[in-house]
Amino acid sequence: MLFLLAGGTGAAPVNAAAPAVELHGHRFSVEFATDDASREHGLMMRTTLAPDHGMLFVFPYQAPQGFWMKNTLIPLDILYFDTDRRLVSTQSNVPPCKADPCPIYPSNAPARYVLELSAGTANRVGVRVGDELKIDGDVGTVR
Repeated sequence: MLFLLAGGTGAAPVNAAAPAVELHGHRFSVEFATDDASREHGLMMRTTLAPDHGMLFVFPYQAPQGFWMKNTLIPLDILYFDTDRRLVSTQSNVPPCKADPCPIYPSNAPARYVLELSAGTANRVGVRVGDELKIDGDVGTVR
């Protein structure tokens, strides 16, 4: 009885690791965008993005995806992954949108996951179509 009581007092919970993904042997800390509002806002209004950080957009379905850069202030690489988390398409060095209408950067194949990284990162780490995206962390509910 004392063992059970002692085990339940004073011990702080261990913090789970921050969400991350691994791609082509490189690890990136990410924010998850899993609902319409967070997917729509994305990386808008940010002035910097660390080289080892990004945003992972998770959709409840696999379909052709298209992203635009409205109110996005930094150039990005946009990587599209299918349900099996295999890279199916990339848009590299996508510039910020300077005037409406902003162009749309589509996937070349249906995708369920989209990873945005700092522009030039995909080339720097050598990603290729077919690479697997490993997700570390609980994506939670996708809406």
